[in-house]
Amino acid sequence: MLLSRRLMLGLAIAGTMAGALAFPALAGEGPTEIDLFFPVPVDGKLARDMGTLIKEFNETHPEVKATAVYTGSYDDTLIKTRAAIKAGKPPSAVIMSANFLLDMQIENELTNLDSLIAADGTTKEKFLGQFFPALQGNAVINRSVYGVPFHNSTPLLYINADKAKEAGLDPTKPPQTWAELTDWAKKLTKREGDKVTQWGIAIPCAYDYCGWMMETLTMSNGGRYYNEEFGGEVYYDTPSMLGALSWWNDLIAKHKVHPPGATPGPAVSTSFISGNAAMMMLSTGSLTYVRDNAKFNYKVAFIPRNVRNAVPIGGASLIIPAGLEADKQKAAWTLIKWMTSPEKSAWWSRATGYFAPNMAAYKTPDMVDFLNKNPDAKTAVEQLDVAKPWFATYKTVPVRKNLEDEVMLVLNGKKQPKDALTAAQKAADETLKPYNAETSLKLP
Repeated sequence: MLLSRRLMLGLAIAGTMAGALAFPALAGEGPTEIDLFFPVPVDGKLARDMGTLIKEFNETHPEVKATAVYTGSYDDTLIKTRAAIKAGKPPSAVIMSANFLLDMQIENELTNLDSLIAADGTTKEKFLGQFFPALQGNAVINRSVYGVPFHNSTPLLYINADKAKEAGLDPTKPPQTWAELTDWAKKLTKREGDKVTQWGIAIPCAYDYCGWMMETLTMSNGGRYYNEEFGGEVYYDTPSMLGALSWWNDLIAKHKVHPPGATPGPAVSTSFISGNAAMMMLSTGSLTYVRDNAKFNYKVAFIPRNVRNAVPIGGASLIIPAGLEADKQKAAWTLIKWMTSPEKSAWWSRATGYFAPNMAAYKTPDMVDFLNKNPDAKTAVEQLDVAKPWFATYKTVPVRKNLEDEVMLVLNGKKQPKDALTAAQKAADETLKPYNAETSLKLP
């Protein structure tokens, strides 16, 4: 189960307070005090882990006193960060959903990190070279660095291996295509009369997760969610997205192997852990939660394809908001570099289930040992070969919700896929209109 917000906040504050008490303020100026806004977008004990991480940072960096502030979901974190910037009191660093950076850069809410990188005596190319290439599309804007990958994900197919064997399926040879996945889901669905006692598969659909899943399915159907080179275009009313939404809806309405309606992520993971769903599509960020709570053997696999193997990047980057004093900016940069170092990146990956963005993390002795014992953690990294940037536009959240609102209507049986995508495209075009008027449609 997800920890309550109050409990998560308490744990995070407790961890950071412990770090602060370990090094009382020195005579004179004392340490530079900074806040780190952080979300908890997946299942598990991420807030407690964050408290542990910040405590260690404070103990090893007495010149800085960092306080971790829990800010809710990715969407909540964006709202709170923007409010703090507007009030003239921005946090020093934020773990921000990687696909929000373009929108924030358009609104002049981000610090360009190029000068901080140069001050360290290195180049942007060498700095970014630490991280998997698939992550750079959501970190670099107009050839400048605005975010540092911190915890990242790809969607995975989770399989209850015990139930697969009971159904005569081989969990070591997971479904590779939508057709195979549909067949598996049929064989894994159990009924007692008209009542379903076990669903073949569950896919989450709530704000944020739903858009990510639609990008996942659209990509694996050969399509693109948005224009990766320009923040004013999305591709909702297309054959590739229509096929994706139609197949998802067919799992519910036609094949009856997926729970009806739009199901939030926590409900999907709970259903899988309880044995009510034999397969699920969910973030690798939930892997530690599954590993710690599943009372059965499980497997994770690539997202099956219809046209091609492709998935979007997910997760978050560390950013420095605009408007900070120089000393806080310097302290924030110290924190960011420490948190994204190979050792800390590896520790965070082991603790949470997100893959480590810093490639050198996988060469650390602890990580080598961990992967030998937990080979399931390799799947998301291997899937990076077919990973693409996460959708990022002007007004990312409203544009995403233009689609999500319509997808939810389809999954709830209230609208047909084609009508829904036509409406989503129209709404998104209207949301993007002001940006296009000032860019692509602003002619000499």
